[in-house]
Amino acid sequence: MDQALIEVERKFIPGPGTEEQLQELGGILEHQVTFRDSYYDTPELSLMRADYWLRQREGSGWELKCPGTAGVSKPHQEYVELTAEPGIVAQLCEVLGAEALGAGGVAAVLGPLGLREVASFVTKRSAWKLVLPGADEEERPLRVDLDTADFGYTVGEIEALVHQKAEVPAALEKIRSLSSMLGVPVQETPPAKLMVYLQRFRPQDYQCLLRGHSPGEKPQGDERS
Repeated sequence: MDQALIEVERKFIPGPGTEEQLQELGGILEHQVTFRDSYYDTPELSLMRADYWLRQREGSGWELKCPGTAGVSKPHQEYVELTAEPGIVAQLCEVLGAEALGAGGVAAVLGPLGLREVASFVTKRSAWKLVLPGADEEERPLRVDLDTADFGYTVGEIEALVHQKAEVPAALEKIRSLSSMLGVPVQETPPAKLMVYLQRFRPQDYQCLLRGHSPGEKPQGDERS
């Protein structure tokens, strides 16, 4: 299985001055890009209901996001990212209770595993990186993605990538600090683009996901690369 990174993230709703705030804090605009994401699942949404998110990003390949350590304080989320196709296939087989399917790539196992495309949309992204004021210059920067989907939904994400679980608490604290600097309400938990897409265009699938979560808890979905 590939060397998995742990992704710690928090979503927020950007304001009209968010990019200016990032600049004032020393943030650097790395790039602006447009891409299409396609998500795959079984007809019963077996992956999403178990908090696994299989995505193919145009030009970047496949990614499977797996739930991280339980108990991470909301509104933050923690995921393990798999990007090597053999590791993704092995994890899919385990989650779906299927026998190992050999050395084929992800596309080759979609049919045998009963996976189909359930969502596809285009995103325009402004990708920023930022080291918090006063931090060590060698410290790994936070990433801030500001996304606008082609169906009119805009959402931001603050993300830290770490290699070990022991690094997660420090990453959470950095995310909290930057959220506060950007004026993000403490309990703000906007949904991911995928969830809004399903709610608008596949309401039956969205309701299926809601039934798979506890009362009052909405699925956040994933996003990112």
